[in-house]
Amino acid sequence: MATVNFKSPDFLKQHIQDTLAFYHPHCVDHSAHGLAGFYQFFKNNGAIYDKHTRHLVSSTRFVFNYAMAYIEFKEPEYLSLTKHGLAHLEHAHKQASGGYAWLIEQDDNGKVTVLDDTNHCYGLAFVMLANAVALKAGVNDCKNTLSQVWDLLEQHYFEPQHNAYLDEQNADFSCADDYRGQNANMHLCEALLMCFEATNETRYLKRAKQLAETFTVKLAAQSQQFVWEHYSKNWQLDLDYNKDDPQHLFRPWGFQPGHQTEWAKLLLILNRHIDEPWLVTRAKSLFDETLRIAWDQQHGGIFYGFAPDKQICDSDKYFWVQAESLAAAALLADATNDESYWQWYEKIWQYSWQHMVDHQYGAWYRILSAQNQPYSDEKSPAGKTDYHTMGACYEVLRTLTLRNA
Repeated sequence: MATVNFKSPDFLKQHIQDTLAFYHPHCVDHSAHGLAGFYQFFKNNGAIYDKHTRHLVSSTRFVFNYAMAYIEFKEPEYLSLTKHGLAHLEHAHKQASGGYAWLIEQDDNGKVTVLDDTNHCYGLAFVMLANAVALKAGVNDCKNTLSQVWDLLEQHYFEPQHNAYLDEQNADFSCADDYRGQNANMHLCEALLMCFEATNETRYLKRAKQLAETFTVKLAAQSQQFVWEHYSKNWQLDLDYNKDDPQHLFRPWGFQPGHQTEWAKLLLILNRHIDEPWLVTRAKSLFDETLRIAWDQQHGGIFYGFAPDKQICDSDKYFWVQAESLAAAALLADATNDESYWQWYEKIWQYSWQHMVDHQYGAWYRILSAQNQPYSDEKSPAGKTDYHTMGACYEVLRTLTLRNA
């Protein structure tokens, strides 16, 4: 395979455009008077295999994709589709309670049937992220939505005694589930950083820092300095949650290498705004120790999960794990001036370029086996949208731009 300069801004921009081209423009559902959002289920060749189901995570991530693309490439159609996605969120997902339905179904006439009205904190995090990026792109109405969702999270999710957010509420916010998890909090940290950058309101930055300290310092001290996924109602480690289901899509058992490196990335984004040495030190530790355990020395790539005894418990290779890790490596290289992190960046990209990127149809394969073989012909079911892969490229571009400024 030809040598690729993975650090080239031109390469990164081209890869974003090539990846977006897998979805655009046929992901756009033009029915229901323009309020139908985006199709969310794609085969490897781009064929749509479910035209009616809408998942909140995909609905919000498509807004992220188009808003980021508009910011970078200034193509007016991308701004129009950002607004198209926001309108769908408010028209189809938003409920009378102020929450957003997790899963809905739409018929060809635009009639919406709610399939799951659970108010997930994870989903609200992505509502915030979508609106924050759209605000950065110039959609000023989004500032009101950010404030509304912040208030909703303050009222129903934030637990100040723990400096963390609970995970889910029922449809009318009258009953919270006992489960507590790091994943929703991690994506809220990401969203809050974007909210701060979009609005310059310090409450968002302060809360992002609180979450980072809670999960990467305080709670990690109880779990071998790694970030554990699952907790009880009182934020005690739950080492058995989903132990019989280590491949659960949103709540897998074990330490997640991709979440360790994703937290490293977030700590380094925080470091751009808050000059505190622990942010870089902690990011280094999370990345270094994770890659030491989770890099596949035989077939390349980063495994999906490892157990508390440091043994691999899920040897699959997920696209997002590689993407978040290469972004973290680039940010670490920039923050530390340590060339070894650029070497990691090249190594992860080379693996991904060889095995994860679909050079025929575009975008990245979703999951590969330990031997780097795909499991199915489903490239992008609900939840994927290549937000992680394009997002990683944008983050590296940003790092390179700041470095050369």
